[in-house]
Amino acid sequence: VQLQASGGGLVQPGGSLRLSCAASGFTSDYYSIAWFRQAPGKEREGVSCIASRGGNTYYPDSVKGRFSMTRDYASNTVYLEMSSLRPEDTAVYYCAADERIVACTDATMNFFEIWGRGTLVTVSS
Repeated sequence: VQLQASGGGLVQPGGSLRLSCAASGFTSDYYSIAWFRQAPGKEREGVSCIASRGGNTYYPDSVKGRFSMTRDYASNTVYLEMSSLRPEDTAVYYCAADERIVACTDATMNFFEIWGRGTLVTVSS
């Protein structure tokens, strides 16, 4: 069971970026998938979640309306579309999965157990 995050890079403020989380060794639709980020000197923050089997999505206020998650069932990949990026969005972004989580909420973001390596997003002019 592996997750591979990719798609990070340097983007100007106001720009857009799409991150990918490719799952291998399991069918990602049976798992809730989430994106987290961690900036230097800051705690890890959950920024989005898509529940298993067509369930709900969750976004905290800090990214609501700017970030969006989608699933590509054919490629077993989950995407995080980020727009109107701000310098404070700069962080290492990680994707995580868990089959026990059936709904995405602020509370359930604390229980993800399968993690991939991160990808760095830098928002700067």
